[in-house]
Amino acid sequence: MKYRYEQLYLGGEWRNSASGQSLTVVSPIDETPIGVATLAAPSDVDSAVSAARAALHLPEWAALSTGERADLLDRFADELEKNSTERAVLTTVQNGMPIGVSNWAEGDGVVGLLRYYTALVRTVPMEERRPRVDGMGTTVVRRERVGVVAAIVPWNFPQILTMFKLAPALAAGCTVVIKPSPETTLDAFELAAAADRAGLPPGVLNIVTGGPDIGEYLVAHPGVDKVCFTGSTASGRKISEVCGRLLRPVTLELGGKSAAIVLDDADLPTLVQGLATSSLLNNGQTCFLSTRILAPQARHDEVVEAVAALAAGLTVGDPLDPDTHVGPVVSQRQRERIEAYIQLGKDSGAVLAAGGGRPDRDEGWFVQPTVFGGVSKDARIAREEIFGPVLTVIPYRDVNDAVSIANDSEYGLGGTIWTSDVAKGLDIARRVESGTVGVNFYNLDYGAPFGGIKASGLGRELGPEGLAAFFNLKSIFLAE
Repeated sequence: MKYRYEQLYLGGEWRNSASGQSLTVVSPIDETPIGVATLAAPSDVDSAVSAARAALHLPEWAALSTGERADLLDRFADELEKNSTERAVLTTVQNGMPIGVSNWAEGDGVVGLLRYYTALVRTVPMEERRPRVDGMGTTVVRRERVGVVAAIVPWNFPQILTMFKLAPALAAGCTVVIKPSPETTLDAFELAAAADRAGLPPGVLNIVTGGPDIGEYLVAHPGVDKVCFTGSTASGRKISEVCGRLLRPVTLELGGKSAAIVLDDADLPTLVQGLATSSLLNNGQTCFLSTRILAPQARHDEVVEAVAALAAGLTVGDPLDPDTHVGPVVSQRQRERIEAYIQLGKDSGAVLAAGGGRPDRDEGWFVQPTVFGGVSKDARIAREEIFGPVLTVIPYRDVNDAVSIANDSEYGLGGTIWTSDVAKGLDIARRVESGTVGVNFYNLDYGAPFGGIKASGLGRELGPEGLAAFFNLKSIFLAE
């Protein structure tokens, strides 16, 4: 196998795991083993957290000025840039992400996001003086690092979602223990190797591997000061319960079932072009996707036909081929889950307009891009997160009905508005109950907060708000 990582990265060293066990990573492209990674034991988590706590007080980390720390992180970014292409390929062979997406998200995006935070933190004062409201002196407001951060990362965008957490945490002066997903464990070691080459002090970054049991142990560890998690809503609820009991700060980026509101004046070519990414990005394995397409009753059939043509026209195949639009889903279990939802759609009486099966391939966990029309807003395929290339088209009466359907969801993460009138689209976007909304396109902005409401999560990542989440605020009152 090409990738072998037989040690953990703890306290700035490559160490043998206490478990003596390993994990074999299987590629969804051809169902063959591609790599082996060592599995952590609870005692390895103890070592990682202990190293992270010790690093908080190391002079070579704690004594750095903000500018010096940013310089060090810029060197980290330089090291990551050197193997951007290789890291992108590593994600693709682990989770099936089309290489075109991997190159900008998992390769270049990781570097760009780290550099965004190194530039941003240089502009943030660690102290500011405020005159007291009562006029009797001054208050010094300090920003102080949170401390040790536990970052638990999913498999769908493993490297960039790691950097959502790692970049602002390190910029703020925190230390981090990362627990990657078992499906995409290998890339975490490449991240650690780049940090090591850049000269990050020992213990600033640590990697522990394993399944939910190791994640649960890390979340509840007494040496952790903050938890950051991206993953399912069910897992997020469990983590939130633990952190609530411990009074531990937590950021949760969870599931979604976002709506694309197609207005009666929408341009269908623009809609179709945009839905290729806003509704089907990464083989449908993206939390913010607009998978509920709300169409005016008078244009429902027209929209279904256009979206079905889009799905049928996408190239499904080897995700390492730059011409591929849709690769395999991450695992056999995930494909079975998606296919169960497709069967629910067929059984519900919805019209299967495209896909609904597997492409003609002998190997790999592929699912055809699938479109259902005439879907009831109450159908399970219209309400539950499928996390695969399955779209539902739901008719609505008028704009108020469309907004009502969009908001009638336990989730609130993303969404899109499609219209020829941008001002009208902005007005409707303001009415959608969601953490993010796009008008005529959807793409995250590193400089703006990202996150959800309701069952889609707590807190925000990205932007200045993402950096602020890794500071504690202290007020020092001066009688002067």
